Amino acid sequence: MSINIKAFSLTLIMFIISIALHAQSLSDIKSVKVDQLTDAQIATIVQKAEEQGISKSQIPALAEERGMPAMEASKLATRINQLNSAGVSADEANSGTMAQRQLTDTARIGRDRSEADSLSEEEKKIFGYGLFHNKKLNFSPNLNIPTPQSYVIGTGDQLLIDIYGDSQQSYDLSVNPEGRVYIPNVGPINVGGSTIQAATARIKRELSSIYADLNSSNPRTFMQIRLGNIRSIQVAMVGELQNPGDYTLPSFASVFNALYAAGGPNRQGSFRNIRVFRDSRQIAEVDVYEFLMNGNQQQNVRLQDNDVIMVPAVETRVEVQGPVRREGLFEIQADEDINDLIRYAGGFKSEAYTGRVAVRRVSDQAREVADVSKEAFGSFKVKDGDIFLIGKKLERFENRVQISGAVFHPGEFALFEGMTVKDLIDKAEGLRGEAFLNRATLYRTQQDMTLEIVPVDVKGVVNGTAQDIILQREDVLHIPSKYDLKEEYYVKISGEVNRPGAFAFADNMTVEDLVLKAGGFKESASDAYIEVARRVKDRTNGQIAEIFTIDIDENLEIDSGDEEVVLEPFDHIIIRRSPGFQREKMVRVEGEVNYPGQYTISTANERISDLLKRAGGMNQFAYAKGAKLIRRTEYFVPKSDNEVRSENLREVKENLVKEEGKNTEAEVNMLNRIDKKINDKGGDISNQKGLAADEFRAERVTDVSQSDSTRAAKVEFKTQEMVGIDLLKILENPGSDQDLILQEGDILSIPKELQTIRMRGEVLFPTSARFESGKSFKGYISKAGGFTDNARKGKSYVIYANGDVKRTKNFIFFKDYPKMEPGAEIIVPEKPEREPMSATNWIGLASSLATLGILIDRLAE
Repeated sequence: MSINIKAFSLTLIMFIISIALHAQSLSDIKSVKVDQLTDAQIATIVQKAEEQGISKSQIPALAEERGMPAMEASKLATRINQLNSAGVSADEANSGTMAQRQLTDTARIGRDRSEADSLSEEEKKIFGYGLFHNKKLNFSPNLNIPTPQSYVIGTGDQLLIDIYGDSQQSYDLSVNPEGRVYIPNVGPINVGGSTIQAATARIKRELSSIYADLNSSNPRTFMQIRLGNIRSIQVAMVGELQNPGDYTLPSFASVFNALYAAGGPNRQGSFRNIRVFRDSRQIAEVDVYEFLMNGNQQQNVRLQDNDVIMVPAVETRVEVQGPVRREGLFEIQADEDINDLIRYAGGFKSEAYTGRVAVRRVSDQAREVADVSKEAFGSFKVKDGDIFLIGKKLERFENRVQISGAVFHPGEFALFEGMTVKDLIDKAEGLRGEAFLNRATLYRTQQDMTLEIVPVDVKGVVNGTAQDIILQREDVLHIPSKYDLKEEYYVKISGEVNRPGAFAFADNMTVEDLVLKAGGFKESASDAYIEVARRVKDRTNGQIAEIFTIDIDENLEIDSGDEEVVLEPFDHIIIRRSPGFQREKMVRVEGEVNYPGQYTISTANERISDLLKRAGGMNQFAYAKGAKLIRRTEYFVPKSDNEVRSENLREVKENLVKEEGKNTEAEVNMLNRIDKKINDKGGDISNQKGLAADEFRAERVTDVSQSDSTRAAKVEFKTQEMVGIDLLKILENPGSDQDLILQEGDILSIPKELQTIRMRGEVLFPTSARFESGKSFKGYISKAGGFTDNARKGKSYVIYANGDVKRTKNFIFFKDYPKMEPGAEIIVPEKPEREPMSATNWIGLASSLATLGILIDRLAE
């Protein structure tokens, strides 16, 4: 698009705006005053330009090209940018509603809230100081309010006039620098300096020349005037302010808006005597405390152009310390007293002593302290710098007594004149059944704050047979329970029951009752040998306990020949394991046998040869010389009976559970029983102690680990290890010493015929080599490249396939290396590291040698 077309388009736009304005003759663009254009008119210019393909940045340049003064073109660019930043469209700007009222040619009120006001400790103490530094308050004037009738119209204000009724018309007028608005067919009307109310009457009178019915006694045409966009005003802020200076504010701004814009009074500034001057005359004096204490904004007057706000220095500021709702620094006026000060501090807290206040002040020569009684609060003269110290009430009770122990409602009670121990017991709703009546203790506080104990015959006092005791302030009566004076009674059961442990004692409890509480006998229990151990209280013959043995069958019935044993406190019942009971013990056969797998040890003296026979013997691929036995070490922790039982029950449950609704009633009942037993804490392995040997092993492992923290990381406690066996000799001579008796967890492993030799450790190339009959130890070392420089040859050893180990033997300079067999493994260890001698050691050695030489020389003489 050519520049001529753009210029023509812009001229057309300005002509359209001139029709809307009617207040300016825009046939010549040179006469346009941008300050008198409303935001709605600027938005319309931008909208029309964009419809013609002209960008916002091009509009000022084209306007200047058509004759607009450079200053006005610059103002136009600023107004367009401001409108763009505010995000206001032409439709929004032309709506005319109060919700769209904006400021014209003015910066937004308030400080940048991203700059957080950080207050010093002293500033935080000044009452009211945080009001103008609160992020949640910005005191921005509310522009979206109904047009105030008292609002004084000035240059730049936008007046929106609506004619409605029989006639319909709207006027959008701006007040020019002369304070006038121009109405087509009426002419200029002076409204500057007038209130909305006065301007409305004047405009209505002038418009009646066009709308005759407007001022008739029975009108059918009506008029309404409201503010559109408002002007800005200049206000001077002087005195003790954070940021004094001249501020551009909206014409709706009040004193608080201006104070906030200036950051509020500084540390020396007064919050009580802020003065507002207009035309060199004071029109208001603002007391911020009125707003803070009463919410009163009567003094918060609306500002006008060229108003001056002066914040003087504070005259009288005092500090309040102690238990008040709001400690801090407060400004006091000449006619105020301590009562007003306490009110500003939020009043006393409940713990404050209100009878007097201590005042620290600086006199003409030194510091002094004044005591002000409550009666003198209203007459005491407050001075600048005074510090008011509020004391606390005494931490004591005037009329408290307490009762504790075996009563229904222990606690604190109010003491009345003549109150006795019996009265206090009655207030506590009486004694509980387990109260110890022979003696109670009354703790009494004496004058010197020491305690005195007064014995009380509770039974006598309650029955009236003993003299009652009159209580004093802070008396504490403690009535003990019988159970506080003796051990808690219990009985204990251990051994082969499902839930061993200690249980609460009950009168007339028998052994059968306790077995029932313990969940009954285990399968391993011996019902023919139950032992009851009873404490001996006063024997002097060395007897420690009385022992009873009884027989109880699985139905918890005592043998006909035994008497029923009634238990006493602390009795210990021990259920022995049946001598013939043995949990099955499993071993395993692996490798080249006919029937590999798990086997149960059948007898206590079953041996390797017996196990191999049960496994069907070796097959044709077996290498008997390589057979080995893997056995658990003392560090292996076997599963307890309870743990084994729980695992077996879980397997039973898994095999019983079917799809929902498909289990029989008997199966459902069994599942419930299994769940109960699995979840039973008595069957939890964590609650069962193992054998003493197991515990000892665990302690030994801990001791070894803690004995050397450096070695602890290298220590490995193997739970299984190989035992070297000679299976051929075992088969030749079953039952011999070579034929070991089996233990639980043993694994007999018989490999296939082996054909390799393995080399490990300090050889140049650790590898495996084919076994060759007659080849020596060193021959296989050669196949691995030979020894390394760091090899400890004399300590080399061989691990044979069956687990046997043989080492190299040394005689003078000769070495006898072990013979090699298929499946063997050669291990060449590393030489230990030797630390080189330090300079200090060399010096010490030289000194010793020198001393030795001198000694020899003297002996020779």
